Amino acid sequence: MSFNRDRNAVIQQYAKLAREYDSRWSSYIRATTDATIERIPPLPGAVLDVGCGTGTLILRLLDEFPRSDVIGVDASLEMLELARSRLPTRVKLQQCWAESLPFNDDSFDTVVSCNMFHYIRQPSIALDEMLRVLRPNGTLVITDWCDDFITCKLCDIYLRWFDPSHFRMYGLSQCRALLEAARASQIQLEKYKVTWLWGLMTATARKQSSITF
Repeated sequence: MSFNRDRNAVIQQYAKLAREYDSRWSSYIRATTDATIERIPPLPGAVLDVGCGTGTLILRLLDEFPRSDVIGVDASLEMLELARSRLPTRVKLQQCWAESLPFNDDSFDTVVSCNMFHYIRQPSIALDEMLRVLRPNGTLVITDWCDDFITCKLCDIYLRWFDPSHFRMYGLSQCRALLEAARASQIQLEKYKVTWLWGLMTATARKQSSITF
């Protein structure tokens, strides 16, 4: 399967799921959103949500940090349309892939991504992009499935065979290696369960002030 066909599978899946996404996985979405919010710095400043979906995390960000300016990006137009219908007009939304963020260097104080990293076909490029748009000493927060849990490892194997939109899950050591290769600093990782099935990890890291691109 070609790279473009892989990407199209993601677009097609979320075009079908968009209308029922929030109701179908409401408990899971709430748990993962809560876990991500808890790990965002208390003064997040200008925030970019990569893979914002229907805007659930952005709504929580606005509740918790009402003075923050938040921008959301997603590859799915259908998900963005739903996000637009529920978010205030001051929140800017844009369609793009995580591997090609349409923002200038040093644009955000915080970059966050929740439940999306397992879809990324070029994770190293995506991390480079997230760090590029972060300001020096800005914070990166990524929450995603963790294949250190046996239930997730089995799901990963299944999804790789039967779900063309899925790419792969990572464990803590693999995630750390990706972040180190991207020259992130102050890397912290933790794993935890949100249901009997789904084990997650959240990675937080900083952009070194000396990084140049």
